[in-house]
Amino acid sequence: MTLDRRIVLKGAAVAAAATGLAAPALAQSQVKWRMQALWDPGTTPQKFEERFVKRVGELTGGKFTIDLFAGGQIVPAAQAFDAVRGGAFEMMKTFDGYEAGKIPAFAFTSTIPFGFPESDQFEAWFYEMGGLEMAREAYAPAGLVYVAPTIYGQEPIHSKVPITKIADLAGKKGRFVGLASAVMAAFGVSVSPLPTGEVYSALDKGVIDIADRGDLTANFEAGLAEVAKHVVLPGVHQPTTATAYVANRRAHDALPAEYKAALTVAAREISTSLRQHILVQDVLVLDKYKAKGCTIHTLDGADILANRPKAVAAWQAATKDNALAKKILTSQIDFMKKLGVLA
Repeated sequence: MTLDRRIVLKGAAVAAAATGLAAPALAQSQVKWRMQALWDPGTTPQKFEERFVKRVGELTGGKFTIDLFAGGQIVPAAQAFDAVRGGAFEMMKTFDGYEAGKIPAFAFTSTIPFGFPESDQFEAWFYEMGGLEMAREAYAPAGLVYVAPTIYGQEPIHSKVPITKIADLAGKKGRFVGLASAVMAAFGVSVSPLPTGEVYSALDKGVIDIADRGDLTANFEAGLAEVAKHVVLPGVHQPTTATAYVANRRAHDALPAEYKAALTVAAREISTSLRQHILVQDVLVLDKYKAKGCTIHTLDGADILANRPKAVAAWQAATKDNALAKKILTSQIDFMKKLGVLA
């Protein structure tokens, strides 16, 4: 059994035992929150957020309810961080990389371009290598609580032109966010960090040539097969992905311990079930892309490996010499070396 597999199995067992949620918490008071997610209504990821809030209710005997809103329904996605921080609503689902320009540590808790190739490895870093505690440390000064990540696999690159090797990225105009924006810029991409909701129109109008958005199924549901006829795999800019449940600290501190545990348990369950769902759907949805006239391009592993040192240099520059960002990156690099991802 490999090191990363042993770690993941251990983490799954500990998560179930550590919560103290053997039965619904029936003796606590009624609490009602509002949460804004990242996703459009009716999309697969949003359906899993519906399962998350339902599960929190089940674990608390219906005493802790969360009203769920799709991305942008309460405030524009770019304003969610400040809105939750200010108490406009209690929780958000976010991608830490959106705020990496303000808080450098966030660049490393959402994805590692050219880094962890397996989502189980990234999850193990969070739950077994201190990543969760470091993510919480990064959010604390903003008056926010990092509850838990949702971790899944790659996000593809959608392109209007063929991309068959890493060198083909140079000179392209692309939409990437977080650490991916810095890394892709190092490979010669002119990066625009557009909101998720603007990716379709930007590709359609030729504002950008290539784009990251979400997983293969979510992107198909969003219509990207209509405006970008080339799909590039693996998604080297985002080989594994972590979105995050983040709560207002004052609201979170006011919760009974059982309700806090319900959030973390439900989050871990949804992370696992969404990852498994995406794993299956990614295989099935590729045929749908082909039926829409899309070409699937698979990058060569040796090409990815040869270009990883350039990505590592971009990671290091992205810390901006911030102490916590450097601590997180050092931890991740050390773990990747143990896993054999880095030499």
